[in-house]
Amino acid sequence: MSPLDITRRDAATGPVLHVAGDLDYTHAPGLRHHVRQLTLTPGQCLVLDLSGLEFCDSSGITALLAARQHVQAADAAIVLAAVPSNLMRTLTLVGLDRVFTVVPGTDGL
Repeated sequence: MSPLDITRRDAATGPVLHVAGDLDYTHAPGLRHHVRQLTLTPGQCLVLDLSGLEFCDSSGITALLAARQHVQAADAAIVLAAVPSNLMRTLTLVGLDRVFTVVPGTDGL
């Protein structure tokens, strides 16, 4: 099990959180905490860079959905970037590929 490491940088469109390690039952509250600490303004976009994600279980997916709710409450947008293939397969199976905007990487952000 890899610990969850979340780092933040700011882009012109809003914050970018790089999420690395395991997003599981033990570590999902960490992502929820980071997202809740963000002050987003209408029109901003939160990018979750998942390029370093090694594992994501249902608790992690729930944390991603909670992040989406937080962002929508601020009238902002959320993008999942560099989603690992195994997580993309899961998101597609459960229809969340139509709920989240998914982009191949963070270039240009």
